[in-house]
Amino acid sequence: MVTPVLPHQNNVQQIGYKLLSMLNFKGKRGEEVARTLISACLWNDSVESKSRAYGVSPQTVRNYVEEQGVEVVEKLLEQVRKISLKVLKGVREIDLSIDWTTKTWYGRPVGGLGSSEEGNSWNYATATTKFDGKVLLLAFVTQVKGMTKDEVVKALVEQVVAMGFKVRLMTLDAGFYTVDVLNFVSQFKYIIGVPVGNVKVYQEFDGEYETNSKRHRRDEQVEFRLLVYSEEKVKRKKRTLVYFARATNLDLPKGEVLKLYNKVRGPIETSYRNIKAFLPFTSSTKFVFRTLIFVLAAVLYSLYTVFKGEVRREQFRVLLILLFSDDLFYLRDFLLKSIEPLINIDLFSRR
Repeated sequence: MVTPVLPHQNNVQQIGYKLLSMLNFKGKRGEEVARTLISACLWNDSVESKSRAYGVSPQTVRNYVEEQGVEVVEKLLEQVRKISLKVLKGVREIDLSIDWTTKTWYGRPVGGLGSSEEGNSWNYATATTKFDGKVLLLAFVTQVKGMTKDEVVKALVEQVVAMGFKVRLMTLDAGFYTVDVLNFVSQFKYIIGVPVGNVKVYQEFDGEYETNSKRHRRDEQVEFRLLVYSEEKVKRKKRTLVYFARATNLDLPKGEVLKLYNKVRGPIETSYRNIKAFLPFTSSTKFVFRTLIFVLAAVLYSLYTVFKGEVRREQFRVLLILLFSDDLFYLRDFLLKSIEPLINIDLFSRR
């Protein structure tokens, strides 16, 4: 199968070998460590469990990642950007969606992580765009303790601009609603979610609004167009109106702004679900280790987007598992469950 966005990869088999080259750990056990990590992602299993199938100890895998992980993460992110750039070849202006997803681990605390939820939570912020039916990852930031929301947004936008893109429209989740973020995104066309409890407008509304942050002086407040709308929710046979708000600087009818927000931002939730479908587990509490496995899951998702329309996500997963089949004990049961959707796939025979 020839994929125009990846001209040097003629089939799924070559993608598997490409993955190994991305995880280029130095040392005599480097390839086994790479295969362990990829296998854990494909099986959505623990890294420690999969290491045994490749003849390395869990501690060896941890040592390699902790010593070389920072460099490998940068290489993986560069590959993600290259994939997105190939798909977006010739595109100069994009609609950008910025959001974060939270992954919570239970047990021992992990250094550098936030703790906004029960357990130990870690926020990964990304900037994505949708093109030709594909949700493409453009920028990535790990939010750590002490990092402000506007710093997260600025870092993501800087990465996108450095790729040569002009931001046509930016959408952000309500979690980014702060005066500092509003000040920064005001240089673009934007739509950002607003917690209704912050503005305290519980009725249909379309008009000017000014922030009233107690952390900022009067001359530091931000003015914007506030849109408030309601949706009827049914809970225990009781109907109630729930209000939602958006801030924007767009001069469009209210309905068009709300539809545009959902159109641009909605796909990022799907991308997070797909990334987490490839996310393995680990008992390691090292910051670099958990960053690496999330980014590796993002790489697998990005490669899957190239084949979107050809195969479904689980079919893509099976085809790659066939290349990393050292773990034969689990392979038989997995393939028996997956054989039906594979009947109609001929990726290896097509040219």
